[in-house]
Amino acid sequence: MRPAVTPESFTRRSLVGGPAVAIVTVLMARLGTHAAGVPFRDPNNMVGRRFIQVGCLMALLVALDIVIRAGRRSWRPRPWLAAMRAVRRERWTRRRAAAVAIALVSFHVTYLAYRNLKSMVPLLRPGDLFDRQLADFERGLFAGTAPADLLHSILGTGAAAEILSAVYTSFIFLVPVSLALALVFSPSTQGGIFYAAALSINWALGAASYLVLPALGPIYAAPAGFADLPATGASHLQGVLLSQRLEFLSDPVAANAHQSIAAFGSLHTSIVFTAAVAAHVLGLGRWLRIAAWVAFGLTAVATIYFGWHYVVDAVAGLAIGLTALALARSLTGFEFRTVRWLRIPKRAGMPVRVTAARPGRHGHVPPGPTGGLRGDDDERRNRPSRR
Repeated sequence: MRPAVTPESFTRRSLVGGPAVAIVTVLMARLGTHAAGVPFRDPNNMVGRRFIQVGCLMALLVALDIVIRAGRRSWRPRPWLAAMRAVRRERWTRRRAAAVAIALVSFHVTYLAYRNLKSMVPLLRPGDLFDRQLADFERGLFAGTAPADLLHSILGTGAAAEILSAVYTSFIFLVPVSLALALVFSPSTQGGIFYAAALSINWALGAASYLVLPALGPIYAAPAGFADLPATGASHLQGVLLSQRLEFLSDPVAANAHQSIAAFGSLHTSIVFTAAVAAHVLGLGRWLRIAAWVAFGLTAVATIYFGWHYVVDAVAGLAIGLTALALARSLTGFEFRTVRWLRIPKRAGMPVRVTAARPGRHGHVPPGPTGGLRGDDDERRNRPSRR
């Protein structure tokens, strides 16, 4: 008989997925940097600084998790402190903390390798750019008109530009914040590990797609089509990235030299899509799921609107996201679940979220949540005997 599945439970198999992705991606990056004659590095210590920031954020979220859960048990000073200690022992065991730390480190190691691979694309594929072919293909899909021009005419170039710019540039915060929230507050520890692995696989597949079909994107290949757009955070970022690319190409081995321009496929699209799907399979609340899909739709539009990507890049992003989710599920052994809200007796006080897992390969369905709310024991004691 299999042991009961609890929100804090996870398997050894789930711990292997993230490190495996990190190792493979690092090997790819080391081979790429060696072939290009450029050292493997972290320019400006960006990944290192982000790792520290996310680690600090997660520490605050863990403390918040303990305080909130303890407060549900008692808000009186002494019982509350005792409840905090109990919650910490029950929910944040050393084993769980180690699993979360492994997922966090693996994600950032993969991201570091991804940045190195992305920088090497113009050195490993010198002179190979497919912007003309990609532009011709999408014009053929839209009756000879560039999709960006259509968006400019439909949405305008005023308020829409500001809104879409804010959505696009928020990506740099969305990824680390969503990762921290998933690892701390996911309904199951294994679910958070699954999400971290899916994000990591996005980085690895994205780096591979850049090498397969190198492209700059419409804003760099045909900037005249975006001359009417106002100055925004997105346009400022485009200028910064172009300057970094030119500096990198002039001296690739210079300290902190790197470049981050690549169009095919769109990792903004793939990662936000991954987050939206994960919101469903992790059983998050309805409004969070709606917000995730709205963010996905706006992000996909923004990538075309500002010329970061071609339409086919966004489609490739969807394929990358789906592949990442499937591989993450396979590597971690995470079973997708559905969540429904059930109403319990009013005297118990509040709704309970119940996770219903799909049957496993052998027809096994993990047992439901054990334990209960205050008042359940009294109800059992007062229930008349059936003898």
